[in-house]
Amino acid sequence: MAIVSTTCNTQDPLLEETVVNGSVDCKGCPARRSTSGGWRSASFIIAVEVAERFACFGISSNLITYLTGPLGQSTATAAENVNAWSGTATLLPLLGAFVADAYLGRYRTIIISSLIYALGLGLLTLSAMLTSLSNLDCQNTNNITSCSTPQLLVFSFIFSLYLVAIGQGGHKPCVQAFGADQFDGNDPKESIARSSFFNWWYFTLSTGVLLSLVIIVYIQDNLSWALGFGILCILMLVALVVFLLGAKTYRYSVNVNKENPFRRIGQVFFFAVKNRRNALSVTVAEEEVLQPLPQQCSEQFKFLNKALLAQDGSSEDWKGCSLNENVEEAKGLLRLIPIWTTCLVYAIVFAQASTFFTKQGATMDRKLAQGLTIPAASLQLFTAVSIIIFIPLYDRVFVPITRTLTQKPTGITMLRRIGTGMFLSAFSMVIAALVEMKRLKTAQEYGLVDTPDVTIPMSVWWLVPQYLLFGLADVLTIVGLQEFFYDQVPNELKSVGLSLYLSVLGVGSFLSSFLVSVIDKATGGDGGESWFASNLNQAHLDYFYWLLAGLSAAGLAAFLFFSKSFVYTMGRSS
Repeated sequence: MAIVSTTCNTQDPLLEETVVNGSVDCKGCPARRSTSGGWRSASFIIAVEVAERFACFGISSNLITYLTGPLGQSTATAAENVNAWSGTATLLPLLGAFVADAYLGRYRTIIISSLIYALGLGLLTLSAMLTSLSNLDCQNTNNITSCSTPQLLVFSFIFSLYLVAIGQGGHKPCVQAFGADQFDGNDPKESIARSSFFNWWYFTLSTGVLLSLVIIVYIQDNLSWALGFGILCILMLVALVVFLLGAKTYRYSVNVNKENPFRRIGQVFFFAVKNRRNALSVTVAEEEVLQPLPQQCSEQFKFLNKALLAQDGSSEDWKGCSLNENVEEAKGLLRLIPIWTTCLVYAIVFAQASTFFTKQGATMDRKLAQGLTIPAASLQLFTAVSIIIFIPLYDRVFVPITRTLTQKPTGITMLRRIGTGMFLSAFSMVIAALVEMKRLKTAQEYGLVDTPDVTIPMSVWWLVPQYLLFGLADVLTIVGLQEFFYDQVPNELKSVGLSLYLSVLGVGSFLSSFLVSVIDKATGGDGGESWFASNLNQAHLDYFYWLLAGLSAAGLAAFLFFSKSFVYTMGRSS
């Protein structure tokens, strides 16, 4: 898919006006704007992502319930396992993106990873069936020691989970990058459409999340875990077929430089280190290269300019490295590091929705009507509803108004969008802490501190505001991070760009797991009651939420400091 066919008609001057530079069609010919890409092609890819999110949240949203229920793990252990798996699933895209951008290409990687994904879901289904049979045998015997889940079944379930994570590693960064590839960033109309694509991408996948939280979680809690996982497996196979149906309409990116982008940019760092002792003199040729570049952009990371020096210390271009291309690309990647780092606290907060928020909801009154009780994991649907409501408002109302005022294609800069979401995330932790204090006080008033199995007479609607704020923060920060990292990396590394965004969430999940582990040991030692005690009526999740609120404020301050001096490169200047 990456080589232009020699049988294509590339001499037609009319064709040159309608082709998309850097893209080919399924036959290897230059992709025509009128017959490839755009929203038609993106719709196939979006449909695949809806199915993937449906499957992902069908696992993650209720995973802590399965671990503490059928598998019999403690709350703290289950939360650590959920965070570890979630972190792995969002770090593996770094590997998947590398394989896609350096070797296989996004299209082939999506197909292979989808098959691995479906295999993992199939094994999850089998493991859940065997665990259910084991627990059924346990209920039919009086031997208490036989009621623990066999370690072989626990291992098989964990193995299946991480096989799904491997599938996600190739699927997540490539599908969204492949979808964005269907829009030409150099065309004014398609550039605006691409920015809108990121908004509607998150809107549609949130629809898939919402359906999963309503349908799959209900099936898992009330019918069968195996049936719930089995539906997800079938859906992923159907999604793969849908993806293949759109193959003739897609635009496939080609590597214009014909050189491995990782090697090309890696050479910049190699030669910069090698020539670190040589003096850098600015020649006339370098001044001409520097001239069109922003002053602040070129002044940053000047040590990388030494990559232009030959071994004798003179200024001489070497193959594949020129200041306005490779060196500036390397500088652009380094500029992403402070933004990536300061967003980690947001990711730690992001991890709480599928762990402790769910456990909180399980202790509260979840009756919506007579005989109708909402599953605790389905409370996350309020986040999805919030996203579904706010994305159209943001894309169709806020962006056009601010675009008129600021004359920027995206209305406000991507970093301002991200920072606003980080502020809302910190505020949501304050709300969560206050609600948890109210829940603990209610448990004390009704004498339920030592009876965790009794429902606390406090409506689960108290949790809705923090879920809604989570959704609004996601609309701003998550979508902003997606667009930011896609836009600010070289064209050949778009999958890597999106994997960097995913790695923020992955590392955040690991940090959340680390925090939980350290705090659990520190507060639960010497006979004390842990902040994360299995009996949440004796725990102190409110302390944890206040801690996260403080960390979020510090993270936001650092983010504002670095974003103030950030220089946009690679893509459009926001």
